[in-house]
This record gives sequence, C-alpha cells and structure tokens, in this order.
Amino acid sequence: PPPDLPHTPKSPVEVTHSLKSGKMSAALDGKPTVLVSEKLGEAGLALLKEFANVDCSYNLSPEELNAKISSCDALIVRSGTKVTRQVFESSGGKLKVVGRAGVGIDNVDLAAATEHGCLVVNAPTANTVAAAEHGIALLTSMARNVAQSDASMKAGKWQRNKYVGVSLVGKTLAVMGFGKVGTELARRAKGLGMHVVAHDPYAPADRARAVGVELVGFDEALATADFISLHMPLTPTTLKILNDETFAKMKKGVRIVNVARGGVIDEEALVRALDAGIVAQAALDVFSVEPPPQDSKLVQHERVTLTPHLGASTIEAQEGVAIEIAEAVVGALKGELSSTAVNAPMVPAEVLTELKPFVILAEKLGRLAVQLVAGGSGVKTVKVTYASSRGPDDLDTRVLRAMITKGLVEPISSIFVNLVNADFTAKQRGLRIAEERVLLEGSPENPLESIKVQIANVESKFESAISESGDITLEGRVKDGVPHLTKIGSFQVDLSLEGSLILCRQVDQPGMIGKVGTILGSENVNVSFMSVGRIAPSKKAVMAIGVDDEPSKETLKKIGDISAIEEFVFLKS
Repeated sequence: PPPDLPHTPKSPVEVTHSLKSGKMSAALDGKPTVLVSEKLGEAGLALLKEFANVDCSYNLSPEELNAKISSCDALIVRSGTKVTRQVFESSGGKLKVVGRAGVGIDNVDLAAATEHGCLVVNAPTANTVAAAEHGIALLTSMARNVAQSDASMKAGKWQRNKYVGVSLVGKTLAVMGFGKVGTELARRAKGLGMHVVAHDPYAPADRARAVGVELVGFDEALATADFISLHMPLTPTTLKILNDETFAKMKKGVRIVNVARGGVIDEEALVRALDAGIVAQAALDVFSVEPPPQDSKLVQHERVTLTPHLGASTIEAQEGVAIEIAEAVVGALKGELSSTAVNAPMVPAEVLTELKPFVILAEKLGRLAVQLVAGGSGVKTVKVTYASSRGPDDLDTRVLRAMITKGLVEPISSIFVNLVNADFTAKQRGLRIAEERVLLEGSPENPLESIKVQIANVESKFESAISESGDITLEGRVKDGVPHLTKIGSFQVDLSLEGSLILCRQVDQPGMIGKVGTILGSENVNVSFMSVGRIAPSKKAVMAIGVDDEPSKETLKKIGDISAIEEFVFLKS
C-alpha cells in the first residue's frame, strides 16, 4: 500500500492526519465522518463503514450540503453534486478529501479545493471498460437505427425502408480525446473493422501506435471522420468545442457519439447542424443540463439517440467504482498518498512505497531547519540538494518538495500544508525552493543517498547550524528505513529522527554526555538517541540528543548553565 504521511495512525481515536498535520476531528467514537451525497455501490459503502461513520444523504440542495459539510471529514459525489467554493468555505477546514465516483471532476472546484488543502480523488479505472462499451453500443445502435425502429414497432408500425442503416466497416472514426476510455473504445472500433484516428494534444504517440491508431490534428480529424466519438474532459478549452464553426469543418453526413461531458457540445448548434444535414445522426449519453428539458429540440429530434448518462452503469462498473473511490477516500483519511489524486502530485503507488521513509525525512528536515531561524528573519530562499545514484528521469522529487514545504511552513504559521496546497502555499508566502541533484556513482538500488536543506539569508538561533556557505544547513539520510540527521552545519552527527532534539555546542571534554544525561534523567526526560560531532579532539563539538518528551524550561536552563556549553537549542520534531 502507499505510505502513511508522516506517521502511521495508532488508534481510531488518535489518528494523526498528516495531510492536515493535526488531530483529526472525529465523532465521539473516534471515527471520521464521510458524507455520501449520491448513490454508491454496497461494496464501497461496506468498506467505508469499516473505518468511518457514513452519512448517506441524497438529493441535497446546495444550502443543505453547505450546512452538513462542516461536520464531515470527507465527501463522496458522482456527477450530480456540485462541490463549489462555498462548500469548501462552509466546511471550516474540516473537509479533508472529496471523492468523485467516476473519472471527470468538472463538478468539483479544484482551485478552491487546493486553496483549502482538500485532496480530490477520483476513480479513473473501474468504469473505463463500461464507458467504452457504452460508446460502442451507441455507435452501433445509431448506425442501425435500433432505438428509432424499436420505438416504431412498439407504436404498431413496420418501417423497414425508413430505417436503413450504414455500415461501420471501412469507415473512419475520429476519437477526440485519447485517454483511458478513448483508447479502449478505439481498440473495440478497430475490431469492428473501422479505420481509427485520434486527436489529443497530450496523448503519447507510442500508445497510439500500440493500438494501431493514427494521431492527427483537430481540423484533420473533423474533416476526415465519418464518425466522431467524444472523450475529452470538460475544461474552459473544451467547453462547446463542437459549435457552428467546427460543425462547418466536418464531412457532410458525419455521425457523432458523446459519452464524455455534455458541455463539450453546443447543443443548439448541434440541432442546427442536424437540420442542415451536416450531422446525419447523433448518439448522446451526456448533456449540458442533466436531466435535459423534455421540450428540448435535441431530445425530441428523430435522428438523435439518447441514454440517461449510462456510460458507467453496469453492475460490474458500479461495484468497481464504489470500491475504488472508497479505498481512495479511506486511504486519504489515513494519511496515505493516493495515486488517483487529481490536485496533488500524481505518483505511482510503487514509487510512493519506495519513497516513504524519505518523505518522512524531508518533512522533518524542513521542520527542524525552520526552527533554527532566529525570530524576525523571514524565510524566503531554500535550497534542497538530493544526492542519488539515479538520473533525473528515475527520481520524482515532487512529493519530497511538498513535504519540505510542509515542514518549513507549519511550525511558524497556522496554515495546514499538504501535498495538495504545498506549492500554492509556498507561492503565496514568497517562499522559493530551489532543487539540485547530485549524481553519485554506484548502484541505484535506493532512490536517495541523502537530502540536504539549506535556508539562505537568515540569522540562526544556533550558530553551529551555519555551514561554510553561510546558510542554515541540515542533512539527513535513511538508515534501515528510519530517517537520521547526519549533519548540522559543518558538524557530522548521527541521530535518529524519532523524537524531539536538543542541540548543544560545547568544548569537547570528558564527562559532557554524562552531565547532560544526568540532568535529563533527573527530570524524567528519556533520551532516545545521542550523537557527538566534533572538529577535532578537545575542540568545538556539537552534541545532538534525541528525547521522547519535551523538557521543561528549567531543565533546559540547567543544561545551558553547564560551563562548557556555549549554546543550545530545543527543536520539536
């Protein structure tokens, strides 16, 4: 499974939600609350109920949703619920994850979700085949007038001559949007003997070649297609992308299938194109307004085949989507990274698993480094150096950068930082994080050898943390799966980062470890780890002490009063 960030939850009552970096607000039984606003498969609900309190409240008005959301940790929707900025504002920061049971997320305000640190996840794989199959069903039934002839017979008519169809074999199908569904539909269309071209500015050419599909430009796809199947998301760029102007570029008699989003077609323009004979037929599963008005000219048009948004409506797909979105939401509430996150770094699950200990190390280094900055010094420039034997293409550092940002910002602000809003938060605060990679020789078995964090142009509470470059510098590595602090300024240390730290600069002499340990022990503060880094025997040294508990001010003062100690600082890990 993907890794927890930054800690594994200890109990339902004491779940540490790393995406929010704080105690998860919960019901009296310690469980988070998940609001399901549209029907979800029983398998998904059962999975949710094992971890959370589930509130199934369907057909909520916007006002009712806004009123309910302040008591919910997660929200699961399909396509009918609009998750607006007002929803996120009404949550008061409690809403941690929105799950879209399906592929598209145009009914969720992603910008608002990101600003409020709310993760948005979807279920992009479970209904892929179902949507592609429905596209083929519409394609074939439209070509052979299945729906119209069925209605005619049920009206007592026998109109064989009226409903003569067209063949698919040898015809050109343009797939507009070559993502998962578009790719699966193309495979099936090839099996029907169709020549398939595709338009998608982001589709990799090798995937198209593997399917036997030719990638072409937008205008070429329109001009050459006998059939057009739409599979693009609804964005400002694709809104009403099929309009009077684009219909005019199509081959006369073209047939159009839409199982994507209703808004990608200007429906009034489609009616005009149908009446003018530019479009011979259309088969639509989605509409700009759902359900569409019954008196709609498009709905009543004889040459339009309609289904009520059934693309994902198979028994298998519904259960698959329910399980997929439930797993994503539960994982997010546990603090796990999600490979289906829409507004966070998209990192494969196997990479997340491998990076898990380094993700924890990255956050701790940022958290410790910012606590070394003297009051009044604004952190603006941070340099992060990754030492690795892997090349840039084999090491994705986006998650690490986000967690360093989290560590830098949270200790000095009231802002909750997570993978979702890390870059947004850094930009708002004028925090510039520069990344550098040092390529090492050797086996690339481990993704990283070390991470170094440097804060430039600031004063330090602990002068020994200033390196030769003049920056506050901390360096760490992972040993046996546990993050360790290995360098403070120019001093080499070796300290497990499993608790808080006391750093002391001292004159290197016998008995120092014993003196400090005795003071901590007398105050019942347990020492978990201790390391001393020095320049040379009997010269300057830095003692780094890991403690399980936060020492009192009096205890810290006693340590500072030891004559050989020149400076010290306590850092919360």
